[in-house]
Amino acid sequence: MSDDKTQISIRIQRSMLSELDRIAEALDRDRTWVILNALRSYLDDEGADVLSELEAVGSLDRGEGVDFDEVLREAETIIAASDRKYAGRRA
Repeated sequence: MSDDKTQISIRIQRSMLSELDRIAEALDRDRTWVILNALRSYLDDEGADVLSELEAVGSLDRGEGVDFDEVLREAETIIAASDRKYAGRRA
């Protein structure tokens, strides 16, 4: 991880701050550690989903997608071939 850090400022409800402080005390960590851990969890989970969707939309905007009708035709072709292959076994 890079040592390139910057400071930010946020406003949160007092009750949330109280919870953060209780968690930090229980873990024998400081408030910053708890907040950074929470942010990392968000970025690894929901944040990663958002970024993935953003990239997918950008890909579609660049014309890199596959036409749905083409995908549907290919799926129907695969299903039909499977039906023919196993038609004799069902009898």
